Amino acid sequence: MPRLITPTPGPTLDLAEVTARLDESGVDLDDEASLAHAATLLSGLARNRDFLADRVIAELKASFAGQLELSRYSAQVFLLHRSPRGHFLRANLWPAATDAVYASSGAAAFAYGLPHDHNFSFVTTGYWGPGYVSDHYEYDAEMADGRLGEPLNLRFVERSQLSEGRTMLYRAHRDIHSQLPPERLSISLNIMEEGEHIPWRDQYIVDLEAGAIARRPTLTQAEMLLRCAVHLTDDGKDIAEQFARAHPVPRVRANAIAALAAAEEGAARAAVLERGMADRDARVRDDCRRRLAAVPDFSSNIPSC
Repeated sequence: MPRLITPTPGPTLDLAEVTARLDESGVDLDDEASLAHAATLLSGLARNRDFLADRVIAELKASFAGQLELSRYSAQVFLLHRSPRGHFLRANLWPAATDAVYASSGAAAFAYGLPHDHNFSFVTTGYWGPGYVSDHYEYDAEMADGRLGEPLNLRFVERSQLSEGRTMLYRAHRDIHSQLPPERLSISLNIMEEGEHIPWRDQYIVDLEAGAIARRPTLTQAEMLLRCAVHLTDDGKDIAEQFARAHPVPRVRANAIAALAAAEEGAARAAVLERGMADRDARVRDDCRRRLAAVPDFSSNIPSC
């Protein structure tokens, strides 16, 4: 499960001091000293009961111009600071099942009941309210290829709640949690890793009944653009061919192959996917096999991976 952290006791801190000190030292959540420093600063900020309300009011008066510039996330996320040192600080809002926003948007909008891991590590603390509830699991990422339907040998650890002042480290590609809504609206504060390498890592949505990978939702802008480019120009197809052959990230190769296949029909589509079956990575071969099975008249001749 996520690692429970007991920060060193300290004073109440304001947002400006916390962000300045984090920017000065940087954040490396794999380093014990850096983790302890970040957790202590986050805990000091969590003791400040006024800073978030002050920041929200200031953003509202500014018509949320700062949030539009900073945020890449949903309305659930309130960005507090993005650092050039490869991390950011945010507040997350967690509505209760009785809140109007939950009724209008549904559980999936807040990742409730959606078991998942993370492709980055982060420190979180309960800031306000009773906190969301999580069923925690662990798995060994080094034993997984990342194929859809692949068993992860999950180990259930416990159910716990992110109550006010509780601080935890969620470890990339190790901790899985399935979140349930809190009894009433709650807020958490997070220090998140952010680096150029993170979007290339896969995240998994997990089928708990099967104990297996259900989906890989991570997608970069380049992968999205490939899906359009192959239909627009020959250059787009050429770039997709290069990605399909030589991109170092298996997921990107698989999506480039899928883009090329989507631009073809029948036997030509099957031929693209059959070439993908020769890829060196099991994830790519498995994705191609699944897509080939959906091509009419070609599903009966698909080799197993």
